[in-house]
Amino acid sequence: MAKSAHIDRFTSDRLPDRATWPEFIFDENVPPYPVILNAAEELLNNGYGDRPAIYMDDIVWSYDDLNCHANRVAAVLCEDYGLVPGNRVMLRGNNTPMLAALWYGVLKAGGIVITTMTMLRQKEIDGIIAVGQPDILIIEDNLPIDVFESCQGKAQNVISYSDMETAMKEKSGQFEAVQTASDDVALLAFTSGTTGLPKATMHFHRDILAMADSFAKYTLKPLPEDVFCGSPPLAFTFGLGGLLVFPARFGAAVVYFKGAGPDIMLDTIERFKVTTLFTAPTAYKVLAEQLEGRDFSSLKTCVSAGENLPLHISDKFYQATGIRLIDGIGATEMIHVFISASGDDIRPGSTGKPVPGYKAEIWDDQNNPLNDGEAGRLAIKGPTGCRYLNGDRQQAYVINGWNVTGDIFKRDQDGYYWFVARGDDIIISAGYNIAAPEVEQGVNAHEAVKECAVVGVKDEDRGMIVKAFVVLNEGYEGNKDLISDIQNFVKANIAPYKYPRAIEFIDALPKSATGKLLRKDLKD
Repeated sequence: MAKSAHIDRFTSDRLPDRATWPEFIFDENVPPYPVILNAAEELLNNGYGDRPAIYMDDIVWSYDDLNCHANRVAAVLCEDYGLVPGNRVMLRGNNTPMLAALWYGVLKAGGIVITTMTMLRQKEIDGIIAVGQPDILIIEDNLPIDVFESCQGKAQNVISYSDMETAMKEKSGQFEAVQTASDDVALLAFTSGTTGLPKATMHFHRDILAMADSFAKYTLKPLPEDVFCGSPPLAFTFGLGGLLVFPARFGAAVVYFKGAGPDIMLDTIERFKVTTLFTAPTAYKVLAEQLEGRDFSSLKTCVSAGENLPLHISDKFYQATGIRLIDGIGATEMIHVFISASGDDIRPGSTGKPVPGYKAEIWDDQNNPLNDGEAGRLAIKGPTGCRYLNGDRQQAYVINGWNVTGDIFKRDQDGYYWFVARGDDIIISAGYNIAAPEVEQGVNAHEAVKECAVVGVKDEDRGMIVKAFVVLNEGYEGNKDLISDIQNFVKANIAPYKYPRAIEFIDALPKSATGKLLRKDLKD
C-alpha cells in the first residue's frame, strides 16, 4: 500500500473501520492496480490524443484538448484557490465538456470530486454539503441565478463556470498530476439511503478504472471507433461510467446534448452516428415508439440500468430495432454494474450473470446461501465495494466480506440472476432512486396533511411510481384540486422526480400495536 498523497485527511479519517470493508477480488479478469495511480491521468493519457473525446453541438474536443483543459482546471484550483490534495470540490452542472474537464481537473489536482444533479433543490444540496464538507463549489452559470447566490458562504470558495474559464485562459495547459495512491479516495457519490438522508459512498482511484475494466471491457467490448451517448447525469455513477470513464478508457468518443426527450436523443443519434446508448427502461419504451422514419442504423449497443428492465420493454425495443437491450444491476455503493449480459448471452427477462471479476450469491435472512430457484438477498463481491463515509450503515451493507445490496433476486440452474423485488424502502422510478421517507417528509409539510405514508406501485411506463397515502387534517376535503396542490407543493421543495404521481386519501394509516407503520399493508 502506497502512502496517501492527501494532505487534507478529511476522507482518510472518515473511512469505515477496515474490519468492516468488503473483501476485494483482483484476479486474471481485473488484475491489481499500481500502488501509485491517478485515475484522471491514466484515462486522459490513453494513447488516443488526437482522436475525438467529446462532441456537443459544434464543439469537438480531442483527448489532447480535454487533457489540456483538465490541466488548466487543476492549475486554477491549486494556484488560484489553494486546493491541497484531499480537499473536496463539489460540481453542479449539466453534462457538458466543461463538466468533464472540471471532473478530470479535480482528480489531477489530487482533489476529491462530488458531482451533483442540477435538478436538486437547495435543501438537498445543503444536505450533501453538510456531509461532504466541500472546500470549493463550482456552479454552471446558466442555472437559475438563485442557485449560485444560495450557495454563497457554504464553502471557502464558490466559483462560477465563467470565472473558472476566465482563470483557465491564464494557464499554460501543462500540469503535473498529483501522484495519488490507487487507494486514495477520488470521489464521493451520494445515495438516498433508506432514511432520505444523504449518504456518501467513497470510491478510490482504482475503483474508477475497475468499473471500466470489468463491465465495460467484458460486456460492452468498446472500440475506439465507438460513440457513446445517453441521458443519465454524470452525478449518477451509471452516467459517470457510461458517459465519461468508459469512452476514455477505450479511446472512444462521447456526445453530450442539451435538453431531454426522445426527439433530442434521436436527433443526436442520427447526427453523431451514436453506437452505444445509456438510458433507463422508461426511455427505451418511448424511443421504440418514436423510431419510424428515423435513422438509428449506427446503434449497436444499448444499455439499460437504474431500474429493473421489464421483459415487455426489452421485447418492444427488440421488435422495433433488432437490438436486444443490455440489462444490468449496479449500485452507488459498488460504483457501477456487476451483473449483466450482452449479445448471445442475453436471456430476456433476466438481469444476466456476474460480470467477470465479480461473484454473486443469493442469501436467506440468516446470511446462508440459497439453492437455485429460491428468492433471497443478493450478495456481491469483486474489485469494487462499499465504503460509507463515517461508516454509516457499513455493517448493514457489508456482511462477512460481501456487499448485500437490498435487492431480492433468484438464480436459475444456468447461473442467470432474475430480479424479484427491492428489499428496502427505496422506490426506483424511471431510473431514479427515491427514498420513501424523504417524500413523506415533503408531503407531511403541506398544511392539509395530518400524516402520510409513501410506497412504490407498479407502473407500465416507469417501472414504479411514487404513491402517497394521505390522512387529512380536519377541514380539508380530498379531491383532485388538493391532489394537484400537494403534488406541486412537493415538487417545489424537493427534486421534481420524487413527487407522488398518485395520491390516495384514507382515514388512517395501518400501524402495529407499537405504532410502527405497516408499509407492507399499503403495498399489498
